[in-house]
Amino acid sequence: MAIETLYDKDGSLDALSGKTVAVLGYGSQGHAHAQNLRDSGVTVIVANRADSANGKLAKEHGFDPLSVDEAVKRADVVIVALPDEVQPEVYEKSIKPNLRAGMALGSTHGFNVHFKTIVPPTDVDVIMVAPKGPGHTVRSEYENGGGVPCLLAVHQDASGKAFGIAMAWAIGVGGGRAGVLKTTFKDECETDLFGEQSVLCGGLSELIKTGFEVLTEAGYPPELAYFEVCHELKLIINLIERGGLNYMRYSISNTAEFGDYHTGPKIVDARTKETMKQVLADIQSGKFAKTFRDDYANGFVWFKAQREKDRNHPVEKVGKELRAMMPWLKPVEK
Repeated sequence: MAIETLYDKDGSLDALSGKTVAVLGYGSQGHAHAQNLRDSGVTVIVANRADSANGKLAKEHGFDPLSVDEAVKRADVVIVALPDEVQPEVYEKSIKPNLRAGMALGSTHGFNVHFKTIVPPTDVDVIMVAPKGPGHTVRSEYENGGGVPCLLAVHQDASGKAFGIAMAWAIGVGGGRAGVLKTTFKDECETDLFGEQSVLCGGLSELIKTGFEVLTEAGYPPELAYFEVCHELKLIINLIERGGLNYMRYSISNTAEFGDYHTGPKIVDARTKETMKQVLADIQSGKFAKTFRDDYANGFVWFKAQREKDRNHPVEKVGKELRAMMPWLKPVEK
């Protein structure tokens, strides 16, 4: 079933006229939504710890960071742009007590509403605008006169005007220039988690590490292994981004394209597909969300251990040395 796509001509900013929008959190998405909406003529306030790095950045950008409680009290529309794991606690402590009937509660990701770790009251609108790109791109594309495609969803329409408010939000951040795709909290959340875990982050990270290990364990220099399984990924991704798999295959050598068809299905085979189906099932059932929440409640012990383990993987050590030889990449080491 084709998804409905809307543009600037299909809505307006009128639904936000005379309203105050509070953006909670001035991180990756928050800074972009706050600045783009303000530049679109919307009244915007920001909630963030004033003494934090993001709080100081908000001040540099002309905002006066408030507490979450105060921002919600002053707002008509609240956009929650905080990390998924902290949202439920902040919601119960500072958002929920200050919500009023007729307000709109917005999210940039459906995780907490979909998995019911946040359950809004029935007298507020619950909406989502999720740009399909990082915040710095949402901001830079807006400044360049363009925009990043956005997903839009209405979870609860208490006022009868929820869609118009969500559409105004999407237009205000630049999404209407590129395309606003109508979806649901469920579909956005579950597909986003699946993509991150099986392909974009989890799958890709394991492919890089395993490919590096296979080559170095076979006696090849780690520098060559890094170039072949990690560094050149960007070249391939850029081609796919511009024209899909067909353009990527058109652009590479016949040898590489032949190897793509010949070997790719041996790496990602029927067993991999079955594993992916189980990953999706765990996401759909809420099992992954529970695992994530449980580890967060335990101080993220498992999460932090994995982060430290991979931080010291040989592919990271070699990569750091090689990136230092390529200043045009503007290397960033964390």
